[in-house]
Order: sequence, then structure tokens, then C-alpha cells
Amino acid sequence: MIYSEAEIKKLLRDVSRGKISNQKAFQKLKDLPYQDIGFARVDHHRQLRKGFPEVLYCPGKTLEQIVAIAGIIISAGSTLLATRATQEIYVALKKIYPHLRFDKAARVIFTQRKKITANRGLILVITAGTSDIPVAQEAAVTARIMGNRVKILSDVGISGIHRLLSERKLLRRAKIIIVVAGMEGALASVVGGLVKCPIIAVPTSIGYGANFKGMAALLTMLNTCSPGLVVVNIDNGFGAGYFASLINK
Repeated sequence: MIYSEAEIKKLLRDVSRGKISNQKAFQKLKDLPYQDIGFARVDHHRQLRKGFPEVLYCPGKTLEQIVAIAGIIISAGSTLLATRATQEIYVALKKIYPHLRFDKAARVIFTQRKKITANRGLILVITAGTSDIPVAQEAAVTARIMGNRVKILSDVGISGIHRLLSERKLLRRAKIIIVVAGMEGALASVVGGLVKCPIIAVPTSIGYGANFKGMAALLTMLNTCSPGLVVVNIDNGFGAGYFASLINK
């Protein structure tokens, strides 16, 4: 069922008067409508269902489409998170919305961050190499915008494993660890053998020919013998940051 504005107001009045419970109202409001603008159907209700608004993925969309969708999200008072964005997109949006921010390394445009929730644990993002930082930064920015404490530990790959072992105190402090690695992707398994917290492994497309644009790292991570480790898709820092935030709740 799709509710009209008048029906929604009546529902809220019924809640305030005690005629309907908060739980029943929540179940009814799960069917709130989306906004159809022809080329897109912007889901304003995702915040209620998922805990975070719809995220704008930029590749494949025209600049005009991105500006239109972003405008609808911002006008609704929701947090804008636009991933895989370019400087051109940022410049176009900032002319209209001067408060927007752009993390160039993460390729993410965003509005205000949610207030950090004090009782949430630390999300630690680890990279095997410096070349993996853009994907790690995408994960870190996503998690921060969703209200989490995040720290990045860069360039601690297994070719110099003493760099990782020297940070064991930091590893033990983390509630969730995101491991971002290309090449053969072995770092996730190594970290998994050192800590007791959940690990989210992110294979990257960084590597020489036999890396097959991330397939080698992906298969290594999927075949890990370290328990407590899950794997997202190649270069999917956003997915890792989002999932880490769900765990951290």
C-alpha cells in the first residue's frame, strides 16, 4: 500500500494519541512511496528500513541525472553520499549546494556526517599497500558518515609483516577490521589469524598481470582458512564500510 500525505499525518496523530503502537506505525510506514522522476525512483524511505538513506552511485549516470537525484536527496533532509564521484561532478554540485564536501581519494561526495555514537567500537581499516588506499578510504569515509569511529592503518602488507605485527595493540582495540589488499590478497588471512573480531576482506584490482584485475585476491580471500572472515566484491570499499557499520550497531 502507498500512503498519501494526509494518511501519513493521520497515522502520526494516532500514534501521538495512543490509538496505535509505535511498532504498528513502523510496520505501516515501511510502505511509504518513492519519488518517481522518470529516469530514477528515489527511495526516501530507505533511512527507516535500512538505517541510512539511498546512496547515489555516480558511474553510468549523466551529470544532469546526478545533479537531479542529489538535489532530491538533499531537499528531503537526508544525508547525501555519492560514490565513485569525479571532480567535475563535485564542482557542478557545489555550485548549487556549497556545504557539500568531497574526499578526492575516496571519490566520495557527502553532506553532514552522522554524530559519532560514543558506545560504538573502533572500525580499523588496514591496507596491504599504498596503492590500496583509495578503496580503503572509500570504506573509511562511508563508515564515518554512518556515525562510526574509524582509523586507517596503511601499507602493512605481508612482504614486510613486521610492520603489521608492530601494531598488535591497535589490532586488539578494533571491534571490526576491514582488510584491503590487492596482489594475491593474503593479508586478510594473516590478520584473521591474529584477532578475534570480525574481518571484512576487500580485494582490490591492484596487481600485476596474473592478478587478473583483482580475481586472484578475491579467490584467495574466499578460500581463506581463517574463521570469522567475510569477503565483499573487488574494489567495493563502500560495501565494506556499510557492512562494518551494520555490525557496529
